[in-house]
This record gives sequence, structure tokens and C-alpha cells, in this order.
Amino acid sequence: MGSRNLIYILIAVGLGLVAVVLANSYFSGIEERQERTAQEQQLARIVVATQPLDFGSALTTENIRLQNYPANSVPVGAFFSMEELLQGGQVALRPIVPGEPILADKLSGRAVLSAKLPDGMRAMSIPISATNAVSGFIRPADIVDVLLTRDLGDDEQVTEVVMEAVQVLAIGTTQSENATEPGLAGTATVLVDLFGAQKLTLARKMGEMSLVLRNVENADEGPGVAVMTRDVSPFRKRSGGGNVRQQAAAAPAPSGPMPSGGNVAAPRPSGPSMTVVRGTAPTDYSVGRLGGN
Repeated sequence: MGSRNLIYILIAVGLGLVAVVLANSYFSGIEERQERTAQEQQLARIVVATQPLDFGSALTTENIRLQNYPANSVPVGAFFSMEELLQGGQVALRPIVPGEPILADKLSGRAVLSAKLPDGMRAMSIPISATNAVSGFIRPADIVDVLLTRDLGDDEQVTEVVMEAVQVLAIGTTQSENATEPGLAGTATVLVDLFGAQKLTLARKMGEMSLVLRNVENADEGPGVAVMTRDVSPFRKRSGGGNVRQQAAAAPAPSGPMPSGGNVAAPRPSGPSMTVVRGTAPTDYSVGRLGGN
């Protein structure tokens, strides 16, 4: 009985080895055919992604492969060998979609935010909430304008445009552009230069900042006009009671000489009339209808 089991085990091992050899031969044949096709059609073999890669994703043999690519269209920074790419434990600095070439400027040896910043740029965090960040629908890679609302005193406020077309790098600690669900994590990290970082730091101390979501393809600058309380509510209440329109309606008509030295104009006659100007003094006269006085 024991010898029979041993024979079964040996047969299973042999079949497994045969399957491995056949699989290797099959994939080797595919690889050789692709190489021949590349040589015949003047194609290059470059490394592309086989799975979606987010910021910080490590590159492995499971998520990359070689693929034929037109030799005259190979992008700068492409890799021609998987072994070369996998040296040093490379990770993605930007999202990469399946089939996209793996380029050197999208990789780093460490998955940190500082490695993602362009030369001369800074990452700056802004406090956010549901009311000043579009209810949480601002996501990494979105483009926003930064507004500042501050008090001027005497019941007057102003909202100013601090910066325009600012890229969002992260919401809280989320840096993936593929995240589409709304969410708030307390801070939004934006990409600015050093002067912009100084402006945002000062603005944070002066009042409340808000983020305004804009079309990512719209780079046109707005008018940048400051809006004050009187622009929003021109008929707001004043200290004397009532709003501006009510106070104007209740004010008595002026009488006596005008401040400029002129007299109050006499009321215009009702009905048809005509005006005669003698020198610089106009005079209104009633005009009777045809057949009348």
C-alpha cells in the first residue's frame, strides 16, 4: 500500500514538472515571437504598467511588463529592461494607468511628498471644513482659488482673492487622484511657490480662508475684485434704524437755498408743458390742448 502511494506521488511530481516546463516553453515562445515582431516592424520593447499604480506604489514583476512600442515614439525616460527598472526599489510618484509607459520622472526611491514637488515649489496646508471646501468634493489634483474673508471694523467685512489656479496635492493624508468619494480630513495641502506660502501663512492669521473649485482646464485669471459687505447688501440696516432705501424715502424734501447757492426747482406743471430757456434760466409753461387755453 505504501509503495502504491509513493508511485502516485512520483507521478504527480512528474506531471507537475512537465506542466512547468510546458508553461515556461509557452511563455518563452510568446516572448520570442514578440521580440521578432518588434525587430521586423522596427518596434521598441519598453516597460509599461499592467495595474493601476497610485502614489507610493512599489513596482514589482506583477504590475509591470515589456510591451512593443513604436521606436520613433518612445517617450523620454522609458525603461527597456525590467531588471534595470526594479533595481533600488522604485515607487510611483504619480498615478500610472495600465498600459502607460513607466518613465523615470514618475519614479523615486522613496514615497514621500517632497519627492513629488517640482523645483522651486512648496507644499502648504490650509485648514478646511465642509463650508469652505465645497462640502468635501475637492480631491487631490484639483485646481482651486483661495479666498480670504476678514473684518474691517464698523460692521464691515471684505472677501479677497489671495491666489488663483492652485493645485491641490492632498486632502488630509490622501494623495490619490483616483479617490472620488467626498471627504474631509481637516487640511488641504496645495502646491505654491515660496511667496505664495508666505501669503497663505499670513492670510490664515488674518481671517477665514475658503477654497473655490474651478475647472482644471481653465487657467484664465478672474477679475480679482474685493467684495465688501455693502456690495452684498447695499440696503442693509444702519445705526439710525431702517435700511438705506427706507431712510431715503422717509427723508423730508429739501427746502430753501441749495448748498451750491441755487434754489429748489419749482414743481413741473401737470399735463402738457413746454420749457423756455432765457439765457441759462429754464421756465416751464403749461400748454393747452388743441382748441383750449
